[in-house]
Amino acid sequence: MGTTTIPHPIPYQGSKRKLCAPIASHIPSRVHTLYEPFAGSAAFSLYAAKHHIAERFVLGDVLEPLIALWKLIVSKPEYVVDRYTAIWAGQTPNDFAYYNRVREEYNQTKEPSLLLYLIVRCVKNAVRFSQTGNFTQSQDKRRTGMRPSKMREAIYGASALLKGRVEFFAGDFEQCIATATENDLIYLDPPYQGTSYGRDKRYYRQLEMPRLVKALRALNERHVPFLLSYDGLHGEKEYGLALPDDLKVQRVLLNAGRSSQATLNGKNIVTYESLYVSTNLIMEDYGVADERTPQQLPLGF
Repeated sequence: MGTTTIPHPIPYQGSKRKLCAPIASHIPSRVHTLYEPFAGSAAFSLYAAKHHIAERFVLGDVLEPLIALWKLIVSKPEYVVDRYTAIWAGQTPNDFAYYNRVREEYNQTKEPSLLLYLIVRCVKNAVRFSQTGNFTQSQDKRRTGMRPSKMREAIYGASALLKGRVEFFAGDFEQCIATATENDLIYLDPPYQGTSYGRDKRYYRQLEMPRLVKALRALNERHVPFLLSYDGLHGEKEYGLALPDDLKVQRVLLNAGRSSQATLNGKNIVTYESLYVSTNLIMEDYGVADERTPQQLPLGF
């Protein structure tokens, strides 16, 4: 199943848009509610809504203006379209300070539509925040961002897929998934270990691995099925520590395509994303691949 007809109004770097089909292949049947507590661009929920994988959805994120933006996209798409169009139209070819003024206004007001413009215009759609929660990423001076006509199509498309079927949660991921049952499914795409430690902290709030592991153990105890995207391989280099054996998760390597940066450097390096499948899905034997046999998917960046 392709992704070309699925709307994506929020172009987050690290979105699993191109990997949604292989991820979804590990869901045995239609689920009642799909929880996505690290929603970001909500790529997987949009895919699942398009392909009738779940009846209902819960989109959660610790970044409150992002959840406020999703609420507006679903309930008031015309407002977001008009606001984005006005912000986008305010930029001129040589006024590089315009982006900085929008960023400053967002950091003061946390207006959701301003955040949408910043995500669209920033370098590689790679959001960055300060320790105080301010948006800090610079603009991509090579492009002007998604045109309003295309954004309009994406916003109205996403609204049509989710309206009347979605709840929103702004806050901690454990609170977001607290009501999930064994009839539901949780898809987790948290900040990877390589982006949570050290100086380059890319997300609004980081997540330490021990806390994630504790939450996964709790899901196993409650018999709540989950899929986890977490770290992976880049050529011969493996990112992140292995998850504990007691979680009894199955690791599947998904081919995310050739590294664009490596290609620019004249190298042919393939990146693999790790997908961890919960124990209750494995026990039902739904064709989970052996962790040593990466799934080969013709995906390129």
